[in-house]
Amino acid sequence: MFLVHLPLKPDFFAIRSVFLVSLVLFLSSCLHKMKPVDMIVHHARIYTVDEGFSTAESFAVRDGKFIAVGTNEDILNHYSADQVIDANGQFIYPGFIDAHCHFYSYGLDLEQYVDLTETSSFQEVINRVIKFDKTRTTAWILGRGWDQNKWEINEFPDNHELNKIFPDVPVMLIRVDGHAVIVNNAALKLANITTDTKVNGGEIILKNGIITGLLIDNAVDLVKAKIPKPSEQTKIRALEIAQSNCFAAGLCSVTDAGLEKSTVELIDSLQKAGILQMRINAMLTPSDENIETYVKKGIYKTDHLNVRSLKLYADGALGSRGAKLIEPYSDVPGYNGLMIEKPEYYDRMCSIAYKYGYQVNTHAIGDSANRFILNTYGKFLKGKNDRRWRVEHAQVVDSSDFALFGKYSIIPSVQATHATSDMYWAGKRLGNKRLRNAYAYRKLMEQNGWIINGTDFPVENISPIYTFYAAVSRKDLKGYPAGGFQPENAISRKDALRSITSWAAKGAFEENEKGSITPGKLADFVITDKDLMTVSEPEIPKIRIISTFSSGKQVYNRQ
Repeated sequence: MFLVHLPLKPDFFAIRSVFLVSLVLFLSSCLHKMKPVDMIVHHARIYTVDEGFSTAESFAVRDGKFIAVGTNEDILNHYSADQVIDANGQFIYPGFIDAHCHFYSYGLDLEQYVDLTETSSFQEVINRVIKFDKTRTTAWILGRGWDQNKWEINEFPDNHELNKIFPDVPVMLIRVDGHAVIVNNAALKLANITTDTKVNGGEIILKNGIITGLLIDNAVDLVKAKIPKPSEQTKIRALEIAQSNCFAAGLCSVTDAGLEKSTVELIDSLQKAGILQMRINAMLTPSDENIETYVKKGIYKTDHLNVRSLKLYADGALGSRGAKLIEPYSDVPGYNGLMIEKPEYYDRMCSIAYKYGYQVNTHAIGDSANRFILNTYGKFLKGKNDRRWRVEHAQVVDSSDFALFGKYSIIPSVQATHATSDMYWAGKRLGNKRLRNAYAYRKLMEQNGWIINGTDFPVENISPIYTFYAAVSRKDLKGYPAGGFQPENAISRKDALRSITSWAAKGAFEENEKGSITPGKLADFVITDKDLMTVSEPEIPKIRIISTFSSGKQVYNRQ
């Protein structure tokens, strides 16, 4: 007899139970492996601006820093967060950095000054001042932004009309570059300025032996010294206004080119209190107080404040003919401009900075000023180095001096919109031959392989998008000129983006903490509605900032 063992009939419910338990355990295991973070951004076109200029789709943020960057699958399958942002294909870049501006004074201008930008005549300037006076709450009438080069008659004004309308109220109206002012007689009287007053590094302009009210460079300081200091609350409001406008422009960091001790301390206290979130690289004015308080005690660094440089001035501005040229101005025979200080001053400041490990960042516009500063730096730097001393603006450089930037590892810190603002009249000042070596950003970049960019706001518009556009197109917002101003000195879109992100961070020794979307760096980033890297050139200035994030927190959102 044979016994046949038939297989038992499977228990369907038992199998299902085992499967469900296994599935739960599997999912539980997966969830357990998901790393918790504060934020995930996915389905974006992300320009990391890392070493390879790579792109990504998604990133994760924890404790204010990027911790992972990759594909949507990489991030969404390995991280979980309460805040998950679907970017819907929008474009993301590292938070923009303005490598040279006047953050504090910009806010103060908006708080206390009448806006004189884009005026077409001195009469329009006066009209705006009269309107401003009706709501004025300050003892002085202050204004900024006029530019005689944009007037129908391209001549400097005098104070005749101001004296008639404001015989008793002191008035000071600052030219757009900050290197010249027109003041009335009431202001001249308070400053004790007469025809006999002499100023080193400045000029008091006379006409037929009479003071016109036009003051150039160091002569301006005589009047500024008499203006009442703003209150603490006014300063705070100015900083908050400046921050708000910067965030709206996509700026997460700025370099403020020249601050006094009291302002640096106020900024530091507001940052520590969480009131001011803007990251600020503060160049110090070279006062004895700043040198004793900061320079001699070494670099001062927090998460939001970086104090490690001195801001010097070699000369004035080209627009007000204060820039120091090797040969005379083409439109004023026999006149070469002026140097702000005597040679020994620069030697002393460079010596102090070198000893205590500080950067030296010097304003130099004219070819003579640039040559002098490059050679002065060279005496201390000797050759290749990583001190990262900078020339701010580097606008006009003699053809024989470009190589000095590379020889001494000196960094050109430029503002691309200066080229497209000045191109209408710069040739009159310089002549065609000298103009070829002005605003030569590509040639400057080639000396060390990198360059840093800013706006110099309030001299120029605050927008880093406009900086990017001017750098790559060499055109103004009207699209002029059709082929670009000296287009051989345009830089690529990749280099233009680097100049306002990773290279700008490097210019302040901050490349290890910001400037690119890479793990370990601060989660500062910007979302735009169009792609800076691929949109047609005329569309670049129309790109809008959708959101700005600082340390992974949204600080601006376009409504």
